[in-house]
Amino acid sequence: MSKPETTVVAIQGIEGSFCEEAAEEFCRRHDLEGPQWLYRVTSENVFKSLDDDTAMFGILAIENAQGGVVIETVEALAGYRCHIVEMFHIHVEQCLLARPDAHLGDVTEIHSHQQAIRQCRNYLAEHFWGRPIVEAEDTALAAQHLAEGKLPAGSAVIGSRRCADIYQLQILEGNIQDLKNNLTLFLGVGKWEQ
Repeated sequence: MSKPETTVVAIQGIEGSFCEEAAEEFCRRHDLEGPQWLYRVTSENVFKSLDDDTAMFGILAIENAQGGVVIETVEALAGYRCHIVEMFHIHVEQCLLARPDAHLGDVTEIHSHQQAIRQCRNYLAEHFWGRPIVEAEDTALAAQHLAEGKLPAGSAVIGSRRCADIYQLQILEGNIQDLKNNLTLFLGVGKWEQ
């Protein structure tokens, strides 16, 4: 008897992203065992992976309770046809991450995805008013760049606790999102079949 085909799931983001957490939840909900993650960073790349059959499913963020609609995903949806398998929420805890030797007072600029920045708007205004806030393609990608020394000294990122573990960063502060019940709506999508 032949071994069943591995389920390949394209993820908007890289390892440590909230989409990776959402992909794990999606696979649990659909009894998909031993999936292979395909980290695609952008929404458009997720849809391309469905179109060229390199992935069976895609996971994308579509809307956040505080940050609103994920424009990147909406724009990509307009350019591709797909089958929406499921829409579901996961709780998102945003953390302020820094290199292991950094202190809160050392932070001179903050990097993250536009959505994470929106979700922490009040926190950033209260604690980092006047400091540069720099948009990145992905929260986890910003964390990876920080860990690799690709961001300027004094940089911090907004990302998940998982990012802190994966990229060996410290959590300067946790639960920095403005809404404590911070839910993000995700899409589980499949290839469009006529």
